[in-house]
Amino acid sequence: MNEITLEMLVSLCKRRGFIYQGSEIYGGLAGTWDYGPLGVSLKRNITNLWWKTFVEDQDNVFGLDTAILMSPKVWEASGHIATFNDPVIEDTVTKKQYRLDHLLEENNIKPDGMSLEQMAQAIEDNSIKSPDGNKLAHPNKMNLMFKTNIGSVEGQGSEAYLRPETAQGMFVNFKNVVDSFYPDLPFGLAQIGRNFRNEISPRDFVFRSREFEIMEIEYFIDPDKWEEEFQRILKQMQDFFSDKLHLSVSKIHERDIPETDRAHYSKKTIDFEYDYPIGVKEIGGLAYRTDFDLKSHQEHSSKSLEYNIKGTDRRFIPHVIEPTFGVDRCLLAVLSEAYTEDEVNGEKRTFLKLPFDLAPVKLAVSPLLKNKVELVDRAKEVYERLRKEFGAVMWDDNGNIGKRYRRQDEIGTPYCITIDFDTLEDGTVTVRERDTTKQNRKSVEALIEEIKSL
Repeated sequence: MNEITLEMLVSLCKRRGFIYQGSEIYGGLAGTWDYGPLGVSLKRNITNLWWKTFVEDQDNVFGLDTAILMSPKVWEASGHIATFNDPVIEDTVTKKQYRLDHLLEENNIKPDGMSLEQMAQAIEDNSIKSPDGNKLAHPNKMNLMFKTNIGSVEGQGSEAYLRPETAQGMFVNFKNVVDSFYPDLPFGLAQIGRNFRNEISPRDFVFRSREFEIMEIEYFIDPDKWEEEFQRILKQMQDFFSDKLHLSVSKIHERDIPETDRAHYSKKTIDFEYDYPIGVKEIGGLAYRTDFDLKSHQEHSSKSLEYNIKGTDRRFIPHVIEPTFGVDRCLLAVLSEAYTEDEVNGEKRTFLKLPFDLAPVKLAVSPLLKNKVELVDRAKEVYERLRKEFGAVMWDDNGNIGKRYRRQDEIGTPYCITIDFDTLEDGTVTVRERDTTKQNRKSVEALIEEIKSL
């Protein structure tokens, strides 16, 4: 198989209804993407699997869905207003702006640990020009939060921000959950939600965009047990990537971030990276945030966020371990892992080797001939029976049977079910497997039992 490129994935996603460019009929809007029917289903399968794994199957994790708009005081306390910046540099001729660190990386210079001044010096020392070949201006920093106004009159006091992360919504609800449920430590607050960052140069399809979705948990722990909890959650994340998303272990890498490159609140951070077609890039992360967030919110709100261990006089601000998963990045990894090319009867075939539980369409049902009423009627019966069992079943009677198979292969449908004249005689159907293209005959009930046993 040829090496997979991002362009191959983008083309398939548009052609088959997974992901479209945002506002495409108006020329598109950079850094925005719209999920089509199959993309929505695939994304929901991923988020549902994550929710079941990390929330429903756990005894000590509580789900939240917090507001996108929050008091600006939240972002003052968290440090986002003062420090949530990226280095930006401008083309002196075109006035286009670029991420300075990305520009250095593209010129084989690692910006990790560099200050803004050091990055500026690297630009000068290496005579780096803009992608358009022009001189670059002196760099500066740009805050990444989207600013908006609340109410009918703009002005001081009406400013607000679209949240750049889901974490703060969970931190400010820590006291509410403790008051309502008083859970034992450790316990977690989990959330799946949209976030917004005014990226200077969004790129690489859905990998880096201005609106994206995050799956995240804030685990509140006793600081004396942070290393034990960190290792436990690290193992959970490893298992999720390999066992639930079916990503190749050889393509997943863990990077222990050195202190000079960690966020100011983190005592330990491990980034999970995946071998995307665009290179080895971050798919998620695990951070030990200590008590930075709750302590800061306690100071700024004047509300106690201490936790009292039941039956004792011990009170303290819990520390936090935070596992984070990028939904869009997980989806891109799943598509990258699944994209496969082979040859069938001398013809090139493209298919998505998606696991059954992630596939947006589980089964496709077709009558062998759509102009034979008796075949169509029987196929409709089989379709309704399978849809009742598995939900995501597609009816497909467009084109000949070969074209149907190719179409279903490209969207990752594991099984195609064809109702033919033998079905009318003995009740069996033709079951065609996506990965091997092998066909066999079996009853609908036998097929249902076989799939349920997967």
